[in-house]
Amino acid sequence: MAQFVRVGARKRQEEEETARSGRQPEALEHSPHSGEISGLSQIPELGTRTAAPEPDPRAPTGAESPAGAYGAAAAALLPLPDAMRRRVADTDLDVFPLALGTSMFGWTLGATAAEAVLDRYRESGGNFIDTADSYAAGRSEQLIGSWLRRTGSRDATVLCTKIGRNPENLGLGATGIIRAVEASLTRLQTDHIDLLTFHLDDRDVHLEESLSAVDSLIRAGAVRYLAASNFTAERLLEARVLAANGLPRFRVLQSHYNLMHRAEYETSLALLAGAQGLAVMPYFALANGFLAGGYRSRSMIAPDVRGMRIASHLTRRGTRLLTVMDRIAEDFDVKLATVALAWLQSKRNICAPVAGVSSPEQLDAVMAAATFRLSRADIIDLDRATAGN
Repeated sequence: MAQFVRVGARKRQEEEETARSGRQPEALEHSPHSGEISGLSQIPELGTRTAAPEPDPRAPTGAESPAGAYGAAAAALLPLPDAMRRRVADTDLDVFPLALGTSMFGWTLGATAAEAVLDRYRESGGNFIDTADSYAAGRSEQLIGSWLRRTGSRDATVLCTKIGRNPENLGLGATGIIRAVEASLTRLQTDHIDLLTFHLDDRDVHLEESLSAVDSLIRAGAVRYLAASNFTAERLLEARVLAANGLPRFRVLQSHYNLMHRAEYETSLALLAGAQGLAVMPYFALANGFLAGGYRSRSMIAPDVRGMRIASHLTRRGTRLLTVMDRIAEDFDVKLATVALAWLQSKRNICAPVAGVSSPEQLDAVMAAATFRLSRADIIDLDRATAGN
């Protein structure tokens, strides 16, 4: 039988003590959080770790504790990692409901730091790694491949990699796809890719040609399933027609979707994903860090491309959203990143948001979202705060 740990108990305990004493409950102050919730060293995106509560001498400790690195940063019930796996659409892939994004591997994270993040992710129950042949010109895949070989964890890991944007194998022509997959297999030090993703919609190539190339790879055992990223609803419909004639079909859709960027996905792609039974992996799940609460003014933002993206969210809507998120985070003693990811997971067809971190410590807030459940009222408040964006 699965074991569970109750979390978010502080608030309930206070309410029970109030009821027993007969005192009238004090009015809640839904003021913005102080900002201490998002002051992790080096990068302010995922918050500081909450101080651990005094241990219960009757509770399991160390590796025996199912809470692990999550601490108190989750609500309702916290199951053991194996119980949290989700089936990816109609495949036989069972994944942790948060995919580890690795775009920083080989770029801002070197080999030692990247392996430390991978180790922490695996130890916390994660098994779903998302990369691309264009991340750091293939260096991300190389670091993951080295880690898989060192740890012997390939069979326990679901690998998703994207092709189409690496200059050496640009686009989705048949020859380019074959060469890209062969190169990824070499870098990843594996004989198959669990989920191959078209990183873009290459309008210069007939979709039938691209799907036919993947069909040969699936038959050869080099690829198991196919996914699409940055495809329109129209092109997904076209792909489904081709699949009805025997070509591989998309099982997963990667889409830009978060609390600050909703309209593109919700107006057309969400309906189609439901109709086609696509599992959805939102990327930019934390809006470049804005939804982790680490950026409250333009003075905190670096003058670079990423900073410009973050600055675009510093609007009335963005401020209103952070106020709502601050209140929820304070109520349940979680980080804003946990709230943002839990909101995504509350939506239909969402399989595993993709989130990257810069250090092992930052994984706590990300992994906590796997067990944090927003109330219906909190979801409504978040939806209203960002309606129309």
